[in-house]
Formats: sequence, structure tokens, C-alpha cells
Amino acid sequence: MPGGSPPPSPTTVTITQTASGPEPTSACTTGSIQCCDSTEAVSATDPDAAAILGLLGVVVEGVDVLVGLSCSPLTVIGVGGGDCSSNVVCCEDNAYGGLISIGCVPISL
Repeated sequence: MPGGSPPPSPTTVTITQTASGPEPTSACTTGSIQCCDSTEAVSATDPDAAAILGLLGVVVEGVDVLVGLSCSPLTVIGVGGGDCSSNVVCCEDNAYGGLISIGCVPISL
């Protein structure tokens, strides 16, 4: 590709858990707890979501998936720390630089 690198290879993401309701922080075993500006349920058949994820080289297969947008890790949980005024989630795939986190479950602090 002239003047740039080739597009990334597609990555298939298989989500093993769908968002049901807020879980305790101890239930987050897949990665760090994230504070996301927003969360959205995404279906593999949603053309808008598929286009955005496609730009990142991500293919979501199967069930509806809760994704977090503009996320950052919460490193301190407890009194006086871990403030998040938006959506606190635990996500299976946080490998996109905070832009999007995939396979999220709401967390209660």
C-alpha cells in the first residue's frame, strides 16, 4: 500500500459471557476493571457496529455483546479511589488502546 502500512488482519473475537447485570468487582477475572464513557450493546448483524469494529480488524461473532467506548483502567478500588462517573465494567478484550473494550459486564463498586 503506497505511503502506509497494510490494513490489519481481521481478528475474530468470541465472547463467552453476555452482560446480564451488575456483578461484584470480585467477579472480574478477565482483565482490569474499566471506566468507560459509554457502553453499547452490539449485535454482529448491526452494520454500523460491524463497520467500526471492521476498521479495527475485529470480527464479532455470535451473541449480542456489550462494548465499552473510550475506556481507561481503574487501578485503585476502595474508599477515596477508583472514581468513575460513567460506566464501570469488566471486559474480556481491552486490547484496543482504550478506544473500545469488547465483551463487557457491568460492575458494582
